[in-house]
Amino acid sequence: MASRTALVLETNNLRGGADIQRVLSSLKRVVGLLANQSLPLTSLAQIVITHDGLDESSFKEVEDIAGHPVDFVQIDPSTGYYHAKNTGFAATDAERCRWVVFADADCVPAADWLAQLLYPFIRDETLAAVAGRTSYAPDLAGTALTTLDFMYFPGALADGATRNFYANNVVFRRDIFAEYHYQELESVYRAHCQVLGLQLQSQGIPLHYAARAHTVHRFPDSLKDIIKLRWLRGQDTCGLTPFLVRSYMPTGWQWLARSGPVGPLCVLIARLVFSVRALNKQDLPPLYGVRWLAAIILIVGFSVLDMSGALMRGLGVHYPRGKEGGDVQALSYHGSSK
Repeated sequence: MASRTALVLETNNLRGGADIQRVLSSLKRVVGLLANQSLPLTSLAQIVITHDGLDESSFKEVEDIAGHPVDFVQIDPSTGYYHAKNTGFAATDAERCRWVVFADADCVPAADWLAQLLYPFIRDETLAAVAGRTSYAPDLAGTALTTLDFMYFPGALADGATRNFYANNVVFRRDIFAEYHYQELESVYRAHCQVLGLQLQSQGIPLHYAARAHTVHRFPDSLKDIIKLRWLRGQDTCGLTPFLVRSYMPTGWQWLARSGPVGPLCVLIARLVFSVRALNKQDLPPLYGVRWLAAIILIVGFSVLDMSGALMRGLGVHYPRGKEGGDVQALSYHGSSK
């Protein structure tokens, strides 16, 4: 199966003002981890990496680490995260690759991540997509924020299905992603994968959940970047709320999709409840006593920051944009190769 699979890796999250050598250093580190997977990169049909500044010598270094040819696809510096993934997918070979895996260059995969992500297709090649499990590092803050940013909701379309997925840890059957892909969403930061999950659900297409396909997402580099991320997450709720309302609310409640900040705040309050309930239930080391209480405080505190972003966005106030790159300046919150 691996010999009919492509891996698409984007480097958007590595930018954040970092110079190209730091970006390259981080990329090489992640490619090295992938190369040493239980299912190595050499077994794949194709590897695609999108970038906006690597040179020929960098290509050679990365290919040497991967032990496999890499198709490097240059994108414009203003290209957004999801557009980069669509562009990477377009560069995969339709004849050779029936499945396409999407990963991020700032994540740390478990040693058997790739094998666990592909394994469900061995039992059922008709599966449309498999979502792996993403979390932050298993420390106090990471465990608390995982309940907010990387929660999975069981799907009703099939046994072992999930209603949602995250774009850094998923594999699609080629024909499914070619038909649906990531849509353009105005003034939305990172909710595109949630919208795609809702679209697939509305079409009766289940997403299989593979909890053992685990990858750890990096934490933002500074408190300022954490606050920026929370504000953007909150703003995203405003863009996501109409899709959630249309999918789950009865006719009499559809007005919430046009309610300014009211609908998004309701969504975030509901998420806060689910997040508190999810603590110690997300395959991370459990927290007890004072550490459990501290995690609850963090969940509530970060939820309040998210709500502030949603409230301001609902009132028409957007996160300040950079002079160049628009949303790229906002989404690039990793400034080093830590």
